[in-house]
Amino acid sequence: MAALIKQLVASYNELSETIHFDFAYQLNRSVIIETIDKLRQLMFPGYFGKKNIATNFIEYHTGELIEEICYDLGGQIEKALQHWSGGTAAPDAHHTTGELVLMFLSKLCDVRKLLATDVDATFDGDPAAFSKDEIISSYPGIYAIMVYRLAHEIYKLNIPLIPRIMTEHAHSVTGIDIHPGAAIGHHFFIDHGTGIVIGETTVIGNHVKIYQGVTLGALSTRDGQTLKSVKRHPTIENNVTVYSGASILGGTTVIGEGVVIGSNAFITESVPENTRVSARNPGLHIKANDSCANCPRTRRQKPDKEDF
Repeated sequence: MAALIKQLVASYNELSETIHFDFAYQLNRSVIIETIDKLRQLMFPGYFGKKNIATNFIEYHTGELIEEICYDLGGQIEKALQHWSGGTAAPDAHHTTGELVLMFLSKLCDVRKLLATDVDATFDGDPAAFSKDEIISSYPGIYAIMVYRLAHEIYKLNIPLIPRIMTEHAHSVTGIDIHPGAAIGHHFFIDHGTGIVIGETTVIGNHVKIYQGVTLGALSTRDGQTLKSVKRHPTIENNVTVYSGASILGGTTVIGEGVVIGSNAFITESVPENTRVSARNPGLHIKANDSCANCPRTRRQKPDKEDF
């Protein structure tokens, strides 16, 4: 045991970029996740939390949550800015921590309006949805979109680290990876959601539907950090539907308004508006079991033309 301890300590010194000893400005991931939960209560009051909310006490309840968020988020923002600048106040910061928190909180009503459109789009687009209560309470797509929309407002304030911690938490919970830098319009519908990836410079319009396994990604990241300020991810215009497993790649790729992208399509160039794209589905070859004496040995099943 003593030898193992010495080996690990030696590895800390050898790989110094992966340690944070004597560092006063490390963010507290648990506090940020707790703040997401409190923000969720503000976005959808009455749906979450440990107690029922009476109408007469809604102002008190809201004030209590905002006070806690101000304290916790303010502390994390201060640490994030100091962390980013090496332990001193960020030299290019134009606002105090308190001002940044208030600027973020001032956007909550706008975020609520957007989330209401997302809930509407999900209910209208999913025949399996029993009610909007079910969507708000249980759908992973709505949770991932909510966290993204909140993180996006923090991202726009040039606050480092926190937005990515927020969206990566949602990613770990839902399997949906939305970078906080992406720009997404109203009435956004994610169905099922597992495996969706939406990159940092993606632009998504209004009334867009995306199904599980879709990637809106970069065509190549071979040049690494030199691509940081380059648009690497596609633009999806209004009223587009992207079915499961499709990959749309590249910063100059534009999917025009009203386009339908079929399952498993691989797209690296722009698609004109009001068109349909589908990957040709190979026929299925089905071989009978030896025990099935009366079954044909093989048969070919042709896909439907409209099957995505």
